[in-house]
Amino acid sequence: MDPTRSTAPRSASWNSPGTPEVAEASPDPHRLDTARLALWLERETGVRAASLTAEKFSGGQSNPTYLLRVDELPRWVLRKKPPGVLLPSAHAVEREYRVMAALARSAVPVPRMVALCTDADVVGTPFFLMQWVDGRTFWDMRLPGVPLAERTAMYADMNRVIAALHALDPVALGLGDFGRQGGYFSRQIARWTAQYRATETERIEAMEQLIAWLPATLPPGLDQTCLVHGDFRIDNLIFHATEPRVLAVIDWELSTLGHPLADLAYHLMSWRLPPEDFRGLAGVDLAALGIPGEQAYLQAYLERNTTPALDPRAWEFAIAYNLFRVACIRQGVMKRALAGNASNAAALDAGRRARQTAEFAWQVACGVSS
Repeated sequence: MDPTRSTAPRSASWNSPGTPEVAEASPDPHRLDTARLALWLERETGVRAASLTAEKFSGGQSNPTYLLRVDELPRWVLRKKPPGVLLPSAHAVEREYRVMAALARSAVPVPRMVALCTDADVVGTPFFLMQWVDGRTFWDMRLPGVPLAERTAMYADMNRVIAALHALDPVALGLGDFGRQGGYFSRQIARWTAQYRATETERIEAMEQLIAWLPATLPPGLDQTCLVHGDFRIDNLIFHATEPRVLAVIDWELSTLGHPLADLAYHLMSWRLPPEDFRGLAGVDLAALGIPGEQAYLQAYLERNTTPALDPRAWEFAIAYNLFRVACIRQGVMKRALAGNASNAAALDAGRRARQTAEFAWQVACGVSS
């Protein structure tokens, strides 16, 4: 399958794309019991699912995701928690389901939710079912093969969607209790530090420096609260098959109430990182490709949300924090890979990159402090 045409959701990770593999033929712990799942589908949806097939998408490290087919009916996507011992707040498929259901009639496009199952006996862990969205998913931010004018328009629409997300009123969506008000950066630094310690497999000096520096250098005035995606990047967007328009934002596992600057800086990290690592844009001739530079993209967002000009030091702090966060995620991937329950065969390689991500984060942090 062409990865630029694959439209099934991918899990939270910074890794290379994958293709579906037939779940029934796989001996791995992510294999689905399709007979039991078919019975659940018939009970929940009324669809006779004796011919059910499931394909697991190998891209992604966190929540295993499958494409379901029943005869000629519209396709579904199943997203479940991975097997094994999990951190208490990780792999929250229930939260993913809740937030996408709440966004169904908002300005932020999402797939249509079908059902949530919290009974682990059906497929081994809790899962939810959503409608397949037919469109394009891109892993390479350079959008190879896309005409220049369309590429520019796709970046503009991506900017529109994240600005629209941060403009939503969580209370009006029924998500007023989806997280805590204010203090987002300090809470998240503590949370990711704890998760890093829980998955630490070796000492990384840059991580030790960041763990001390981040809470001590937190800029003042970062108390705004909005709904944040937590993993807003181009391969978590499904674009229209022929138009430069976002049809759906997927992979809401890390969503919560938080600070828009944290969400935006995570999204814009790709402008700082090379194509060979985070599928980024560093060193790329952006003008030749019709892609806006970091500052132009940031300014377009600020104009959409009528946000005052940012303090450059606060912006660099947010970038350093998000690089730290990615290093923590990668360390978690490494721990799961060593334990044998990561959802992707390339997990070990992805986990090994935790060190280089932390070292780059510390370089950014040193620039803020200088």
